Amino acid sequence: MNALLIMVLAFAGYLIMYNLYGRFIGNKIFKLTQGGTTPSVELEDGIDYVPTKKEVIFGHHFTSIAGTGPIVGPAVAIIWGWVPALIWIFVGSIFMGAVHDFGALIISMRNQGKSIADYTAKYVNPRTRIFFFLIVFLELWIIIAIFGLVIAVVFAMYPASVFPVWCEVAIALYLGHAIYKQGKSIMTWSIIAVILMYLTVYIGVFIPIKMPAVAGIPSTGVWTIILLIYAFIASTLPVTTLLQPRDFINSHQLLIAMTLLVLGVVFSAFGGNLEIVAPAVQATPAQAPPMWPFLFITIACGAISGFHSLVSSGTSAKQVRDETDSLFVGYGSMLMEGALATLVIIAVSAGIGMGYVTKSGETLVGVAAWTTHYSSWAAAAGLGSKVGAFVNGSANMIASTGLPNAVAVVIMGVFVASFAGTTLDTATRIQRYIVAELFTTFKMNFLTGKYIATFVAVGTALALAFATGAGGKGALMLWPLFGAVNQTLAGLALIIITVYLKTKGGIKWIISGIPAVLMMFMTIWALVLNQTKFGTQHNALLQVVNAIILVIAVWIVVEGSIKFFSVSYDESSSLSQMTES
Repeated sequence: MNALLIMVLAFAGYLIMYNLYGRFIGNKIFKLTQGGTTPSVELEDGIDYVPTKKEVIFGHHFTSIAGTGPIVGPAVAIIWGWVPALIWIFVGSIFMGAVHDFGALIISMRNQGKSIADYTAKYVNPRTRIFFFLIVFLELWIIIAIFGLVIAVVFAMYPASVFPVWCEVAIALYLGHAIYKQGKSIMTWSIIAVILMYLTVYIGVFIPIKMPAVAGIPSTGVWTIILLIYAFIASTLPVTTLLQPRDFINSHQLLIAMTLLVLGVVFSAFGGNLEIVAPAVQATPAQAPPMWPFLFITIACGAISGFHSLVSSGTSAKQVRDETDSLFVGYGSMLMEGALATLVIIAVSAGIGMGYVTKSGETLVGVAAWTTHYSSWAAAAGLGSKVGAFVNGSANMIASTGLPNAVAVVIMGVFVASFAGTTLDTATRIQRYIVAELFTTFKMNFLTGKYIATFVAVGTALALAFATGAGGKGALMLWPLFGAVNQTLAGLALIIITVYLKTKGGIKWIISGIPAVLMMFMTIWALVLNQTKFGTQHNALLQVVNAIILVIAVWIVVEGSIKFFSVSYDESSSLSQMTES
């Protein structure tokens, strides 16, 4: 099928479904009310709870949930063919991912902005809350450690991206000062900030920065340390100082990058240079796990991702100033991510065929380019391979607009690194909340301060990152578990949303109940297959951790099911009034 037609149909579908299904869920299922008191207003503290315009919070929310997720997942899953990948992204994002993100956001806003793990006690039971905390901590622990490495790898692959990424932090700090301290126009000054950032992108082409080894620590390890120190500082600052202005810049950067990609698809298609060279379906690629259930585990961000529920109930719920804004922020952001994932599929199924340079320096085009890069699961699954397939495929398409390929590569490299930085910052901030809530649960209130809790969040991630040596790659030990952990969390969040909706009476719960059943079925299936694989590989660490995740998943499914079938409408009415008064 023509890549241009795929893009047009997908984008039109997202727009239609936002206005039909999204508004139906907002108005009829969750019954959004305008003007009601939200946590950002009720608990405003100028640090975490800050009433924010929906355009600004959209920028934060989108860049936090996206990161490199909608890039690396589709860039690997394309090995099973572009048709199953595209169907899962489109259907999953509309009927599962957006419902998941939106539901988690609304329930958190109606529970003082508490995390989904915390309010699990109200809707299921306190015992389940502890298990939920454990799996959330595990997920964020891996994310913080791995995203430091992700950015380090991007810096190593695209050294011209280093200068503009760090300049963006300085520009964002000034933007926050200009808006919140001097009362400058958000739109005007954010546009100025974006222009300045792209000037640094152009400068970066001429001054690539390569990190040398320091005291025997290789460049990836050095960058990981620097980035985790940055995450500590950034996640303890008031959201108006760095998080919001930087993410607002990133939201503009997203629009620019996606516009360039769209133009790249259009120009390449009309120029006759853009053909889909990936197979439509490839059920048994070399060395790959079975498409069922692993397609649903590999593509998370872009379809449905448990991490999104942590962002919705962790930072975004504390900043949305009106309930009616939550549809745009929660549901709209997920569909935007689906649109981005669609462009990624086009880049790695068609753009890569416009020109691919092998390690030996040979330039391949067409099917040969795709089959060389995706010769096996091992070849496609490496971190550099995932990022490279997207960046190079995108740059090929963008270059058809007349923009130099070298500049296009830097733009996309900065795009990936900037979004990964947002996820790193947000994940650290959310882990601080989780750590504080855990310490509160165990009556250790002296450890709940933001600096101590953040130190625990960053310190544990640092320990994981360097568990296997100075390269900062320790999180790769647990990375094979991440997809299953993430999708387990997505399924568990959907269970909580379903129980919540059951308390409202009627069959409202069905919009999250069916996705919950599907996600838990696929994820537990994948966990069982992983347990067998890790046993065959004699990997005791992964066996033990995977078994713990499997037990937690089954336990919460059982607890959630018991609660679901025991809630009556009369009981639910009093519960709803009690929890949302």
